[in-house]
Amino acid sequence: MTMKKAKIAVLVSGGGTNLQALLDAQAAGLLPHGEIALVVSSNEGAYALTRAANAGVPAETVSPKRCGGQAAFESALSDLLAAHEIDLIVLAGFLTILSADFTARWPSRILNVHPSLIPAFCGKGMYGLKVHEAALAKGVKVTGATVHFVNEIPDGGEILLQKAVEVLPDDTPETLQRRVMEQAEWQLLPRAAELVSEQIVKEKSNA
Repeated sequence: MTMKKAKIAVLVSGGGTNLQALLDAQAAGLLPHGEIALVVSSNEGAYALTRAANAGVPAETVSPKRCGGQAAFESALSDLLAAHEIDLIVLAGFLTILSADFTARWPSRILNVHPSLIPAFCGKGMYGLKVHEAALAKGVKVTGATVHFVNEIPDGGEILLQKAVEVLPDDTPETLQRRVMEQAEWQLLPRAAELVSEQIVKEKSNA
């Protein structure tokens, strides 16, 4: 009997480097309990859609703008997740904030990676290069990345994994961003996805 894997949906908005890290981990056998079954982009021009196509993963574009508002967007997203029988959602550079109503329906089943050591440099409006600009402006010697569960508070959910990354004297926001991705984000996200997938599989087999 083959083990049923946890079906993962990866939500993206841009280039999809974190999605690629997940796809690479899956190809390397590092996601034994999970399977990337769907990619959803909030931006129809996102390169992440090309990454999904290259990996043979179904991909769709759904956004509040296209759906005519947040409620219609979340309804369309819910329908899509249900159609693909998704068990776990991974936010990988997804720039649309999900409502409290939506996150409440997925308790401990939505993961996000944030490019700092939460609670530093996080919360509303802190994403992408802004996080690294803030870290450098503050003069911290160590930064990193955090994978956490998503709730109604931006970056406010329970922390699952963290990894520290050294800040170098000549760092720019761009060099720091790249190193945090390579040394922390791309390592943590597949590990976190596998941890939760294993838990989901265990719960299903006990059901």
